[in-house]
Amino acid sequence: MITLHERGVWLVGGAPADAFDVPAAEARKRTMAWRILQAHNRSGDPEKLRVGFDAMLSHDITYVGIIQQARASGMTEFPIPYALTNCHNSLCAVGGTINEDDHLFGLSAAKKYGGIYVPANQSVIHSYGREAMAKCGAMILGSDSHTRYGALGTMAVGEGGPELAKQLLRDTWDAPCPEVVLVYLTGTPRRGVGPHDVALALVKATFANGFVKNRVLEFAGPGVRQLPIDYRNGIDVMTTETTCLSSIWETDEETLGFYAAHGRPEDYCELHPADGAYYDRMVHIDLSRVEPMIALPFHPSNAYPIREFLARAPELLAEVEAEAKKRWPRAKINLGAKIRDGAVWADQGVIAGCSGGTFDNIDEAAQILSGGSVGCGAFNLSVYPTSVPVSMELTKIGATGDLLAAGAVIKPSFCGPCFGAGDVPANNGLSIRHTTRNFPNREGSKPGEGQFAGVCLMDARSIAATAANGGRITPATDVDYAPVHHAYHYDSSAYDRRVYNGFGHPQPETELIMGPNITDWPAMYPMSDNLLVELAAVIRDPVTTTDELIPSGETSSYRSNPLRLAEFALSRRVPEYVGRAKAAARAEADRRAGKAPAALRELLARIGDADKLLENTQFGSCVFANRPGDGSAREQAASCQKVLGGFANICYAFATKRYRSNCINWGIVPFTLDKDAVFSAEAGDCVFVPDIRAGIAEGREEFCAALLRRDGSIEPLRLFVSGLTDDERQILLDGCLMNHYKFRAEREG
Repeated sequence: MITLHERGVWLVGGAPADAFDVPAAEARKRTMAWRILQAHNRSGDPEKLRVGFDAMLSHDITYVGIIQQARASGMTEFPIPYALTNCHNSLCAVGGTINEDDHLFGLSAAKKYGGIYVPANQSVIHSYGREAMAKCGAMILGSDSHTRYGALGTMAVGEGGPELAKQLLRDTWDAPCPEVVLVYLTGTPRRGVGPHDVALALVKATFANGFVKNRVLEFAGPGVRQLPIDYRNGIDVMTTETTCLSSIWETDEETLGFYAAHGRPEDYCELHPADGAYYDRMVHIDLSRVEPMIALPFHPSNAYPIREFLARAPELLAEVEAEAKKRWPRAKINLGAKIRDGAVWADQGVIAGCSGGTFDNIDEAAQILSGGSVGCGAFNLSVYPTSVPVSMELTKIGATGDLLAAGAVIKPSFCGPCFGAGDVPANNGLSIRHTTRNFPNREGSKPGEGQFAGVCLMDARSIAATAANGGRITPATDVDYAPVHHAYHYDSSAYDRRVYNGFGHPQPETELIMGPNITDWPAMYPMSDNLLVELAAVIRDPVTTTDELIPSGETSSYRSNPLRLAEFALSRRVPEYVGRAKAAARAEADRRAGKAPAALRELLARIGDADKLLENTQFGSCVFANRPGDGSAREQAASCQKVLGGFANICYAFATKRYRSNCINWGIVPFTLDKDAVFSAEAGDCVFVPDIRAGIAEGREEFCAALLRRDGSIEPLRLFVSGLTDDERQILLDGCLMNHYKFRAEREG
């Protein structure tokens, strides 16, 4: 099904080759990724990218903070098309008025600065990106991790909010030129096998081993031509879960058909690797061998063919139960009860979001369910089309009617099921979803309070087959149906009437509408000479997600209020974290006021002259995790730590570039350990890093630190801060990105 090749390959005559007469260093310039990246690179150095993007998108969880950061740093207008979609905090009954307050802020900002405003329930962020903003050869930046438009010939990157603020300030996105991995597609998918099946198989093959981490995936091969554009988009958007940096696909008449259908044929051009293009690695996917897949809790990579899962259900569900019980002792978990009558039964199905709610997915699901019924038992099915234009076309072809007649519920465009807002199953419920993620709490449960529910990811086709069997998990390949592919006809009339497009026409006299929950960022200070941090959380899970660092769901409503949101940091993983971090922050505030607590003085006395160290040693909190930051691009996973007085992360490796970038942009030092080092510290222990400011300024990558244990012992510790750019070093020295822009203006003025 999927084969990984770690050695470099050339693409010669459309087929992979182990050798070619052009050296690798020169032949890598023949990839699509190289050409697009260099066309957007402002550095003059092809190996050190400083990228200016063509357009940006944010949703209503992130755009308020981004605009607030950019305003504080001197922005006066949006220099590139910037779409503000309202697809995450769309439930305006949650949190009182504050969600709709954010929407009014977004509309007023779009008018003031010249932006694009997409009202609630018109479209999810990435559907609008595909419909209105993608362009062959372009690059798009989004404050959502699933910003992927590679199947449309657009290289797109999902990053935290500060990176978008940089673009608004006409600055650049900086990164070393990435390696490129060839994803070579052959064969044709079988009936009943959908894009999520291919995507989950790809994630399973590449996530845990880091095979494509921070690399660009370039899709090519004869299999590309066998896939409709929605199928390609459905695979492409899930490449985020491999931890790759971005993606790009060959384009063809199918891609042209998409642009033509959306009234933008001029935005199409052919993209292909030049003959002899070199790739650092290769993933070969034989589409004809892909089976219907299911990803079990708590990660898309925990995937199995549905056939195998059903055969091993007692064993595999017991493993999920054991992991859940280890994480949440209060929850009474019984997934084994889903096994009965020789089958495994789900309680809920959801087809939604940028991966599941596309026209082709819902159309084929409707065909499978046509004339059938989801039944009158506990099982229920919710379907969320990605946008109003998609919903209109599904209605015109009769798919909506077929789904409603079968007992499905059609809901408006909304990302809620992807992050735990809406469609929360009952306690011990098992939900099957064609959405992007099944991390803990992504379904909205609160296992720390004794609740528990699990999400399995499946393709819309197998969800429909399961629904037709009343919740009995069934691969779509077991259903006898003859799919009919309907041509998609895009109707922009709803957008023409409802979307505000003010790009290029800012109205600076417009007053921003700021509800009581929209607050400014608290003061942050430059880095001191020395750093002392207390470990407020020590997490030894293999991977720590951004959902654990700052939960999604109902907390999303508070993302315009930094102080209030910070109260939720690590609340579902380390409930003690906030109290510990606040205590360290109070001690630092007292130190700055010349009233250092006795405990801090005694701690510093263990390593030197306490009086002198109190003058030039910053004290705060720190999080240790083995591999933090998998998942969302949300900057709040880092900013909440900083708001609570956090100054460092310590880990063996960062799960994603975007989380590491978020830490840097919020003035959190991204320390790593040697992969063979044993870090046995516990919460409450402290780490002292002398001369941190001088070391960062000089570009030092290794720091000799000391671990101060609570029992009074001191151990030497080696920490690393590698690969910082000049700008990143200065951001850390200045204390955060906003300080950086303020101080830079002062330095230059």
